[in-house]
Amino acid sequence: MLSACPVALRAGARRVIRRLPVRSRAVAVPPALRRARPFSSSASRRTDLSTRGMIVQTLSSVGSKREVQQYLSLFTSVSSQRFAVIKVGGAILTDYLEELCSSLAFLYTVGLYPVIVHGAGPQLNNLLEQAGVEPQFEEGIRVTDAKTLRVARDLFLQENLKLVNKLEEKGVHAQPLTTGMFRAEYLNKDKWGLVGKITAVNKQPIESAINNGYLPILTSMAETEDGQILNVNADVAAAELARALEPLKVVYLSEKGGLFDAAGQKISAINLDQEYDHLMSQEWVRYGTRLKIKEIKELLDTLPRATSVAIIHPGDLQKELFTDSGAGTLIRRGNKLLSATSLSEFKDLDALKSALIRDREGPDAEATVDKYLEFLGQNKFKAYYDEPMNALAIVLPESNGPETLTTLTITRSGWLTNVADNIFTTLRKEHPKLVWTVREDDENLGWFFDKAEGSLTRNGSVLFWYGIEDSQEVSKLMKDFSENSRATLRNSNLESRLYPAAKTAPRFAAQQARGFSTLARRPVLPEFSIKRASSRTYVTQTNPNPPVGKRNASNSQPARVALIGARGFTGQELIRLLDAHPNMDLCHVSSRELAGTKLEGYTKREVIYENLSPEDVRDMERRGEIDCWVMALPNGVCKPFVEAVYEGRKASSHKSVIVDLSADYRFDSAWTYGLPELVPRSNIIQATEIANPGCYATAAQLGIAPLVEHLGGMPHVFGVSGYSGAGTKPSPKNDVSLLTDNIMPYSLTGHIHEREVSTQLGAQVAFIPHVAVWFRGIHHTISIPLNKTMTSRDIRQIYQDRYAGEKLVKVVGEAPLVKNISGKHGVEIGGFEVDKAGRRVVVCATIDNLLKGAATQCLQNMNLALGYAEYEGIPVM
Repeated sequence: MLSACPVALRAGARRVIRRLPVRSRAVAVPPALRRARPFSSSASRRTDLSTRGMIVQTLSSVGSKREVQQYLSLFTSVSSQRFAVIKVGGAILTDYLEELCSSLAFLYTVGLYPVIVHGAGPQLNNLLEQAGVEPQFEEGIRVTDAKTLRVARDLFLQENLKLVNKLEEKGVHAQPLTTGMFRAEYLNKDKWGLVGKITAVNKQPIESAINNGYLPILTSMAETEDGQILNVNADVAAAELARALEPLKVVYLSEKGGLFDAAGQKISAINLDQEYDHLMSQEWVRYGTRLKIKEIKELLDTLPRATSVAIIHPGDLQKELFTDSGAGTLIRRGNKLLSATSLSEFKDLDALKSALIRDREGPDAEATVDKYLEFLGQNKFKAYYDEPMNALAIVLPESNGPETLTTLTITRSGWLTNVADNIFTTLRKEHPKLVWTVREDDENLGWFFDKAEGSLTRNGSVLFWYGIEDSQEVSKLMKDFSENSRATLRNSNLESRLYPAAKTAPRFAAQQARGFSTLARRPVLPEFSIKRASSRTYVTQTNPNPPVGKRNASNSQPARVALIGARGFTGQELIRLLDAHPNMDLCHVSSRELAGTKLEGYTKREVIYENLSPEDVRDMERRGEIDCWVMALPNGVCKPFVEAVYEGRKASSHKSVIVDLSADYRFDSAWTYGLPELVPRSNIIQATEIANPGCYATAAQLGIAPLVEHLGGMPHVFGVSGYSGAGTKPSPKNDVSLLTDNIMPYSLTGHIHEREVSTQLGAQVAFIPHVAVWFRGIHHTISIPLNKTMTSRDIRQIYQDRYAGEKLVKVVGEAPLVKNISGKHGVEIGGFEVDKAGRRVVVCATIDNLLKGAATQCLQNMNLALGYAEYEGIPVM
């Protein structure tokens, strides 16, 4: 039998299986977690066991209790000042102060003391502009004269005090350290003026603050030997602070929440020793992304190998620190992988044997490993491992079928350096088709689902695979697995498990893994059910009486949908789309005004409007009657219904999907923002709470996103919508008589979509929305300053590359027209006219506000979250 290493840490660092028998073992709680950690002065506080236990329980909402305990154990294994350095940008202090301080309060409560260093760049720009001083930058560094420095110094003290006061409000003792922390010399006085290059860090005040129970809060201001204050970039200050303290974590808080690849997918982890050269050769690694990776490598090369860098959104700090999967981008030095195709290629066979036997149990463990090595000596295989043998993976090839991953053993040190994901990245490159099996009661099954494209459960085991698309090949795979899994259950000796399997194709080896249903929320078809969802194939076995909450997408028993608030234009469009969808059944439609009347436009069944109360919703969720709730209510109204779903889940194993069409949860970090073309689709696939973006915001983001890294200033969006965007409730903004021969602004500043677009893009955007006399459709004219000279052709190519393969985004040459997008399900982007200096471009975008701006996008999110193909039921452009 194969089994996995019992220790699993960080970004997908869970295990892939091993061919040799072992029993899963519980992870012991280390002594550091069984007692409070005292501080060294009379002013210190103790975190008592009950408080710590409550915090562990609370943190378990973002990860398993095992993960939380392991990370707490890791973080408390070093001196307090070596836990983490966190760099906080000025924009974070402005837009995410509440989220930041809540996360820091959690760390403080469990006795963890990060060192905080903050900047105030955006605030400084605003103050200088108000004072009539245009900010100047050379090579990305702010030119700082005496006036600028004076404004910056006062601002830094103000922002530092704001952060300290907010933390104190939350019961966190914080110590402002605003002077004497960084010694510096002039970087280049003639070129940049009063800008410093840090030469030394004064650690004593930091250590003193922590020893007395205070979080140290530093500004990025430095001083020369003779006392001259100098301006220092906050990123640079954080790096020098890290070099002095050598922390386990260096955290850069970012509005975007990480680094993104060419497809717009967030990069979960980068192992520099293995991936740096390849990564830097990629076309998409340019400009700010390239500089960031280069600077982080230079930093980590000077720090202990155990140190890592995380780029993370402030609201996800707990998830990044205390879960295996993380939430942002984790960057480590890692270890280079070696490979072998024969036992003779291993430098040390004893080390190989030790790696295979290190977590074996029982008196016959050594004999079992000897037989396995004998088998490897007589058969083809490929092994992957790092030099200290902290990680070992073995793949057995097949002449007629997919290859089999049979072994992955990882030490605790291996997990901490993220070798598991590193190995799997290599497996993906070298083995286009791969299968493996795990026991369904393993506690870390989630990692397998992250890595797989398909799965099948049978007789207590789960088969995973990727790269297998042909239906006949999948059917053969399932048949072979069924036969081999029965044989495995009947036999217990190594020979009957290993050698017979080695003679068949494909091989299957029983693993140990936690139970997990690939098709939770859906019933099962006879025999096996296969459903495509983006790039992932979902398979489950026959279950004629599925339990509540176990639903599968099928024509005979489609996913059950309830629509709360269906009277508006968006609700009607969604009803029309659901009526044509082959795998969704609209079971309940709630409208107070229309209760008791028949729903028109839905032909699959007769549906009568209901007036569902939050109590009704709670009880329906508790009984597992609904697979997806769509909240099509005005802003500020749906909270009681969402909380009713939460309440219903408490007394049920059922967990439905919620898609909210209002703006109520678009800024809630616990919800997934559902814009598939810009948000990683994997996030939406795994989500149960999805905030559907706004119509204006969708088109604006898609119109600006490809140029975010090229921004030379604030984009301005002039948007005009048809009056259907104002809803059905009578108002001046949908009064045709007032709109005829007229155009009317929604608001001149501060529209909620302005905040939404700025938050999601991580760049401040000005937005001026208007309404006009046509019924549906939005046109955006977007003026975008550039940070370098570019041509219209360059920019159009950037957009074409960015949206290649996106079926609902069409890049055109001329400025698109509203009448051409009306009734269509996507977005058209064009124009791309550059001014004479080449430093400003005007981009135009059009969208149907009722479709891709609302109902179509909602259906995209429903498809992904419920396990269907993303564009199922959507006529593509």
